[in-house]
Amino acid sequence: MDMNALKLTAMAGAAALLAACSAEETETRCTTAPQSEWMDQEQFQAGLKEQGYDINEFKVTPGNCYEIYGKNQTGEKVEIYFNPVDGSVVKQEKE
Repeated sequence: MDMNALKLTAMAGAAALLAACSAEETETRCTTAPQSEWMDQEQFQAGLKEQGYDINEFKVTPGNCYEIYGKNQTGEKVEIYFNPVDGSVVKQEKE
């Protein structure tokens, strides 16, 4: 492999690494705690419903968050990421 080909290969590898790092940084991270320390999913959802949330979709994200899609107490469409250990809101988006 000549020097130019080696440089191109190294630059391509660096670009791929940077792209992978950028993608990871955009992921919302909620906790690093083990799932054994998380609140029960069903009880957590029941608590949100008692507070007036209407949940259309509930899931666990790759960033270890409880995420809901639905409506808040005032009827606004929301997407909310919760810390599953303490229930705190980590990120919230309204439409």
